[in-house]
Amino acid sequence: MRLRSFLWVALGALVLAEIGYPLVEGAVRARLVVVTVVVGYAISVAHAALRRAAVPLILVTTGGGFAVEALGVATGLPFGSYAYSDLLGPRLLGVPLVIPLAWTWMAWPAWLAAGRIAPSLQVPVAGVALASWDLFLDPQMVAEGYWVWRDPRPALPGVPDIPVSNYLGWLVVAVALMALLSLLLRRWSRQRDSDRANGTGSTSVYADAPMYALYLWTYASGVLAHAVFLGLPASAAWGGLGMGLVAIPLAVRLAPPPHRAPLYARRRREGRPPQQQGKDTA
Repeated sequence: MRLRSFLWVALGALVLAEIGYPLVEGAVRARLVVVTVVVGYAISVAHAALRRAAVPLILVTTGGGFAVEALGVATGLPFGSYAYSDLLGPRLLGVPLVIPLAWTWMAWPAWLAAGRIAPSLQVPVAGVALASWDLFLDPQMVAEGYWVWRDPRPALPGVPDIPVSNYLGWLVVAVALMALLSLLLRRWSRQRDSDRANGTGSTSVYADAPMYALYLWTYASGVLAHAVFLGLPASAAWGGLGMGLVAIPLAVRLAPPPHRAPLYARRRREGRPPQQQGKDTA
C-alpha cells in the first residue's frame, strides 16, 4: 500500500514539474527536465516492482535505451546523425545519463496501455505507443537545444529540425525493445512463479491506474503544451495524431459504461478496485 501511495504522490509531483516547464527558462528549465525524467523513471520502475517486473524492465529499456543511443550518437544509426549538448548533465559515450531513464519512463506505461487495449497485439501496439511519444519529445527538446540533428531532411511538415528517419528509427527500436521485454517478462514470470509480470490483463484496472494516468496525462499535456504554451503547433498536431492512436482507445477502454458509472464512483470512494462488467453483483 505504501508503494501504491508513492506512485500517486510521485505522479502528482511529475504533473507539477511539467506544468512548471513553460514557466521557467535556461538552466532552470534544463534541471527541471532532468528532475521530471528521474521522477518518471522512479514511477515506472516502482510500479513494475509491484508486478515483479522491474529487473526485466530496467535491463531492456534502460540498458537497451542507452545502447541504442550510444550507437546512434557514434554512427547515426538507426535515427540519423545527431549530437547531445551538455545541458542535460553528465554524458557517457556522448549520451546524457538521464536519456536512458526516459526510455524506461514511457516504455512501461506504453506496454501496459497496449496490454489493456490490444493484448493479442501487445508488442507492436506498445511499440507504437512508445515511438509516437517522440512526436512530442523531439521537437520540444530540439527547440531547447538539448540535442541537434546534423541533416534534418526530409522532415515532417511544420517540424523542420527533425528528420523523418528519427521517427522511423524510434518505431523500429521501440518494437524491438517491446519484443525483447515480452520475452524476458515471460521467462521472469516462470522463474519467479508469478503470472503478474507479463503486463497483460492479469491485474485490475485499479492496480495499473497510475500508469494509465501517466500515459494519458503525457498525451493530453503534450497536445496542450505544444499548441498553447511552447509555440509548436505542428508537433501538437503530429503528436496528437500519433500518440492518439493508443491514448484515445485507452481512454475509451477505461471509461465505465454510463449505466455503471455510479457503481464505479462508489467503489472508488470505498477504496475498492472497480470490477469488470458482468462481474459485479454489489
